[in-house]
Amino acid sequence: MSLSWSAKDHKNTGQPAAAGPKRLRNDMGNKVTVVLGAQWGDEGKGKVVDLLATEADVVCRCQGGNNAGHTVVVDGKEYDFHLLPSGIINPKSISLIGNGVVIHLPGLFEEGDKNEKKGLKGWEKRLIVSDRAHIVFDFHQVVDGLQETERQAQEGKNIGTTKKGIGPAYSSKASRTGLRVCDLLGDFKDFSTRFKNLVHQYQSMYPSLTVDVEDQLKKLKEYAERLRPMVRDGVYYMYEALHGSPKKILVEGANAALLDIDFGTYPFVTSSNCTVGGACTGLGIPPLNIGDVFGVAKAYTTRVGIGAFPTEQLNAVGELLQTRGHEVGVTTGRKRRCGWLDLVIVRYAHMINGFTAIALTKLDILDVLDEIKVGVAYKLNGKRIPHFPANMDVLQKVEVEYETFPGWKTDTSAARKWNDLPAKAQNYIRFIENHIGVPIKWVGVGKSRECMIQMF
Repeated sequence: MSLSWSAKDHKNTGQPAAAGPKRLRNDMGNKVTVVLGAQWGDEGKGKVVDLLATEADVVCRCQGGNNAGHTVVVDGKEYDFHLLPSGIINPKSISLIGNGVVIHLPGLFEEGDKNEKKGLKGWEKRLIVSDRAHIVFDFHQVVDGLQETERQAQEGKNIGTTKKGIGPAYSSKASRTGLRVCDLLGDFKDFSTRFKNLVHQYQSMYPSLTVDVEDQLKKLKEYAERLRPMVRDGVYYMYEALHGSPKKILVEGANAALLDIDFGTYPFVTSSNCTVGGACTGLGIPPLNIGDVFGVAKAYTTRVGIGAFPTEQLNAVGELLQTRGHEVGVTTGRKRRCGWLDLVIVRYAHMINGFTAIALTKLDILDVLDEIKVGVAYKLNGKRIPHFPANMDVLQKVEVEYETFPGWKTDTSAARKWNDLPAKAQNYIRFIENHIGVPIKWVGVGKSRECMIQMF
């Protein structure tokens, strides 16, 4: 079948061509900057976002829910964000929660109110919520816990979820029984019926699940009114932001590449796409409008919960990294597992995301070590493997090939520019950069904004 087209196929209506302003072919609109985790989360994305958000007009979340946790320190005050984009701190920017995010309404308002007590003013006026975002209900959170208990009983291991109801909410979304923000703000009678049906569906699967339906609906009706002024059509809003006056638009990824539902260490992953594609689907942005993609990686590796972790150090080094790095989850309070920097996973994250630059955080945690190792390749049965294994049994068996560097044994926390860093630390950074093939734009040596050394 030929799909060629010629001038003969074109009907001549005899009408003159419509005149009008010719649209420029390269008028693609504003570019969006995306910040993503390059490991298993907890890399310090909030810090990078916070740095960029000081100049951003719009800061967006595109996936995940309040299973994410960012800590941002401004003027000595520590703010914790789970659902709110960390850009909410900037009084001049708008924060948008996109359609790809799943929203637990009690969690959203509790978080806002808690941070307001710390000094976050007027956040409700700066927040926009997509009407297409799905809602996480309290019973989703209960089900999350029940599923974990069930896995533990059946398989002797669980996934280690945050029990925030994220997986069950995305399951409802995928099985077309979920409820969205637009449903909550529409006909409440219809919403109530669908809510009851969803509860019954879960109760038939989990007979021990009890839900006070009327009480839940009463609360949801109250949340609906508080939420209403913030809700917009997210697609239209993003289109206007992209094609209106020049704007700096920032997308804040939650979780990280190795927790991605498709590319992560499945099944020990989250339930959304936390790689660059999630920015397009979770906000309604064409790929053409994606500009810089910044990957955030720690100078070592951490992981929360169970699952393969090739460079993990179950020894004094791991303990030192855990203690010095205060490696405890913001969302769960769980201790993080720690190990050497694994460049196999960072390169793999780059293959998927196409990072234009990297932010390397928490370099100062390595200040006291005599020697520092970096995982550069995996071996299976003594042979190097060129890819990152999809199968978890295979990943558990890999042997890591390391490069060893002498420690710099110097306090780097006061460094504010590249030349302030000791030569051995500079060598470590340059090695990482060359191995991944992506320039390192920032090096983090502490908690606050000022501790991010900008390289270019």
